[in-house]
Amino acid sequence: MSTAPEIHTQVTPEELAHTFDEAPVDVDLKIYAFEDWITLGLFWLMTGCVFLQFFTRYVLNDSYAWTEEIAVNCLIGVVFLGSVMCVRMSRHIQVDVLYHYLPARLTRVMATLVDIIRISFFTYGSWLMWRYMEVVAGEEMVTVDLPRDIVFYSVLVAFVLMLLRSIQVFVANMRRGYSVLERPEAFQSEG
Repeated sequence: MSTAPEIHTQVTPEELAHTFDEAPVDVDLKIYAFEDWITLGLFWLMTGCVFLQFFTRYVLNDSYAWTEEIAVNCLIGVVFLGSVMCVRMSRHIQVDVLYHYLPARLTRVMATLVDIIRISFFTYGSWLMWRYMEVVAGEEMVTVDLPRDIVFYSVLVAFVLMLLRSIQVFVANMRRGYSVLERPEAFQSEG
């Protein structure tokens, strides 16, 4: 798995307003990984189900019950698979105020501990999900004749991918010698 560079861009309201005056910039699709495209597909499937639910309920006055269940299950996939991208790009919520006031040597140790705790959390989450799947194996969806294992496996895959991506981030941080917590300005893009 290749790691895309971490980019954290701050945009002012004035800059945002002027973006509509400028020519469109070239789009780089190489920053997206395979799980991002799967998440996008699930998102559009969920959007289609929600639209179909709305249309059948309010226009045809005869709603399809299965659209809500499929949309909810797609939302679960979008949330967990979308989290993989957040791990890969270090975009989850993080508090870095202490890193500005403490010595660099101490913040390096703290950032390394954060990486190790994150890896441990996703390892434990993967294990818990595996155990949970053993308990609920064979359950069926309520309105559709499909196994719920589809949803559970997508969550398990997401946890395993988050684990692998967190290891990638850890290795990249160790090679670089700092993380986004220690030097957020190094991850800002010029834009």
